[in-house]
Amino acid sequence: MPRFERWDVVAVPFPYVERPIQQRRPALVVAADLGGPHDLLWVLMITAAANPRWPDDVEIDNHDSAGLPIASVVRTAKIATIEARAASKLGEIQRRTMAQVAAVLRRRLVRTAKSQGQGVSF
Repeated sequence: MPRFERWDVVAVPFPYVERPIQQRRPALVVAADLGGPHDLLWVLMITAAANPRWPDDVEIDNHDSAGLPIASVVRTAKIATIEARAASKLGEIQRRTMAQVAAVLRRRLVRTAKSQGQGVSF
């Protein structure tokens, strides 16, 4: 099985909430639990930059190095857990994009924890 690292861009069967299908599409690895009993990747959806924007979408600086054919954004609101064996690596994102995605995730997780009355720091 290939090894995956945080910030790899991968192609995965991404599940949809609004319809009962999966579509193979690019995603960004934000965490990997490999070598354990399940070999899981936590990934964020990547979609075309031409699509209507969502709050907290992050533009990918260099779509070529990410292995993407067109300008794209990381849709930070859409996260999924995927079995690593179903993924294939496409490329990597640039440091600036990494920092922006990390900042959005940190803000979202802290905001969620606070709204639920939990103290969390990242």
